[in-house]
Amino acid sequence: MDRGRRGSKHHLITCGAGNPLAALTTAANVNDVTQTIGLVDQIPSVRGKRGRARRRPSRLLGDGAYHSRRDRLALRARGIQPRIAKPKSRHGSGLGRERWVIERTFSWLHQYRRLRIRYERREDIHEAFLAIGCGLICFKALVRADALC
Repeated sequence: MDRGRRGSKHHLITCGAGNPLAALTTAANVNDVTQTIGLVDQIPSVRGKRGRARRRPSRLLGDGAYHSRRDRLALRARGIQPRIAKPKSRHGSGLGRERWVIERTFSWLHQYRRLRIRYERREDIHEAFLAIGCGLICFKALVRADALC
């Protein structure tokens, strides 16, 4: 499928507000479905209220590239309800009303030129720029929330 594709691809998990929780960079010829469980396992603990910290989301939305029976079973075993579009399903699946949050976050990330066009040959440098971009998105969300108060 993507064997001849050059470049890199960003994989991202966000909260409902669009703030990045986990990000990953892979080669462009790597299948998306192979990254699902690893990305879910990267989500850090969410602290806040007293008691045990929440580690996993209650549900996961994804497009057809992340669809596989094995990953659906693995997500259910972790207590996560998968809402992943089936490949070759009709366009009106209804997930677009909720998936626009992740698409908006990708557009926020790719407004930084270093992430939109990869100039670095070393993966660790590009991962660092990805982490900085995610940090800036979270910082801007905090500034917006502070301005509302």
